[in-house]
Amino acid sequence: MNRSNTSASFDIVHVILDIIFLAIAFLLSVLFFGSGVDANEWRAITSIYIVGCVIFLMNNRTSQIYNNTLFFYVDRIIRRETLSFFIAVVCGEIIYFNCINDRNFGSTFFWALLAITYVLILLEILIFQRLIDIIIKRKHVPRCVYVGSKDSYNKFRYFLNKTPLIVNEIGYVSYDDDDSIEYIGKLSDLEEIIRKYNIDQVYIMQKRDMDITYIQKYIDLCIEMGVTCRVIVDIFRRRRCYTYNSSVGTYPVLTYHTVTLNNWEKVLKRVFDICFSLFAIVLTSPIMIITAIAIKLDSKGPAIFKQVRVGKNGRHFKIWKFRSMVQDAEERKNELLELNEVKDGMMFKMQDDPRITKVGKFIRKTSIDELPQFFNVLFGSMSVVGTRPPTIDEVEKYSTHQWRRISIKPGITGMWQANGRSSIKDFNEVVELDVEYIDNWSPLLDIQIIFKTVAEVFMSKNSY
Repeated sequence: MNRSNTSASFDIVHVILDIIFLAIAFLLSVLFFGSGVDANEWRAITSIYIVGCVIFLMNNRTSQIYNNTLFFYVDRIIRRETLSFFIAVVCGEIIYFNCINDRNFGSTFFWALLAITYVLILLEILIFQRLIDIIIKRKHVPRCVYVGSKDSYNKFRYFLNKTPLIVNEIGYVSYDDDDSIEYIGKLSDLEEIIRKYNIDQVYIMQKRDMDITYIQKYIDLCIEMGVTCRVIVDIFRRRRCYTYNSSVGTYPVLTYHTVTLNNWEKVLKRVFDICFSLFAIVLTSPIMIITAIAIKLDSKGPAIFKQVRVGKNGRHFKIWKFRSMVQDAEERKNELLELNEVKDGMMFKMQDDPRITKVGKFIRKTSIDELPQFFNVLFGSMSVVGTRPPTIDEVEKYSTHQWRRISIKPGITGMWQANGRSSIKDFNEVVELDVEYIDNWSPLLDIQIIFKTVAEVFMSKNSY
């Protein structure tokens, strides 16, 4: 028998319902609008529709819509299936315009087909749960018992009811010798309970202070009897992070994370960084050439300033900027530490820093000094949007909470730069803005920050 669990959470009933509704949409379109389509054109029309349906179903699978542990919020499912429908339509149109000689054939029919299909998709979503109940019936639903405190299951059952999963709850089993009427028995009598109530599945709520060896014998009992045992892990508090379950070989893995781990999101951000940095380098190359010449004429020293900064999770890299200070600025920094305007000295900011050159004052105010950092972005040590790259001595002072701000790549701009820049003098506020960015990252947020930063630069606000 195949015991692979790769599709254990795959909702085949939902897939079948999608196929049925897509077929009904096509039949209704043919019935009411198909009279104007030539008989020779039906093969092409049917082929394009089938291809579109396959793309729709595949994109639904990629979007986790067919994962029966996904919370079935109607608005969420509508958004995801609408995106899948749009992608399928675009692909169908590409086939239509590239493979069909007569570009005008069946145009009215196609518009009707798209409208009817989308309406039926929405209708299916709205009545999905009811359809599942009708198709599966309660007598085919697994008979389950819950082991643990009845109160401890309230939150779990709340989440369970948000999914398409359907279980037949037979009752609760207590860990101890609680014989109150709200329990059908105690854990020590699990075998008798399974026999008496014809149980298919046992859910065990693992307590935080519980030794796994205590419940191991009951897991073994379920395995020996051929009853599915599900252990609900509640031994760690989630706190401020995301979690997901996976496995490596035969080992289940529970992952806690605060940064995005989705590969497609990482690829999307990296592709955006490469394209944006290349565009910015080409666009600003005349400005960078003029700036380099002006710096050389204004003061002694190289035009480009290189400094070791701290990147993702403590990695070191060399940041490139146009030199805006005198050549011995780092040596003179200790003399000015008492004038630092940032509380606790976690980073150095000073409005009228005497080390800044004449050209340096202008390029700092306009942020031209940061243009060489697009090369850092292009080569992968930085991102266009991220957190401010700190110096080594700053990171050495970080607390545990503050270290979190370097859990992603540093950026040329970020929440701090787009929401006050140098006007924010409390480092804890900088950390909170960075953490807010990490927790809420999305491609759209990056674009918003870029636009806000550009606005800040053009208005010459809060920069020195």
